[in-house]
Amino acid sequence: MRQLIQKYAPVIRFIFTFLGSYLLLALLYNLYLQNFDSSSWYPDYLTHLVAIQSEDVVDALGYDSQIRSGYPEATMHLMVEGKFVARIIEGCNAASIIILFVSFMLAFSGKLRTTFFFTLAGAVIIYITNILRIALMAIGIYEYPHQAHFLHTVAFPLVIYGAVFLLWVLWIIVYSKQIKNEVSR
Repeated sequence: MRQLIQKYAPVIRFIFTFLGSYLLLALLYNLYLQNFDSSSWYPDYLTHLVAIQSEDVVDALGYDSQIRSGYPEATMHLMVEGKFVARIIEGCNAASIIILFVSFMLAFSGKLRTTFFFTLAGAVIIYITNILRIALMAIGIYEYPHQAHFLHTVAFPLVIYGAVFLLWVLWIIVYSKQIKNEVSR
């Protein structure tokens, strides 16, 4: 049994580090959500910021857009050319996806500095991809309302999860080069 555990120690360490960091970060994020005073930033600061930035991107792409509070629902409503096209909810702010990405990075970490900067850059890339995803989805729904379901459930989730997957693949390539360089020394 001991040999089996030693043989699979890296896998076991990866699983426990991933799960532990994911649960810790998710718990901290849930505490943030539960204790957020939404008097200034409804429904919470991060979701509100994502809505504002998505609105700015839609405007920059030549469409008139507005966000409005979806109160009493914990949402922001995104309007394009005066037409309601999307509800931006807490799940749209990419926080849970960034938590998943960071947990993977912690579990599959290499050199501290490289891991830190790749994780930071990856989180920023995911955040920006999410803003672009929401803005382009809003425009897509405005232009092609009959494709709203496809855009929301297939095309744009593929964009955000695809970006995370590509970052993970890139990290594995970087990480394996680090390991190869250490072994060849």
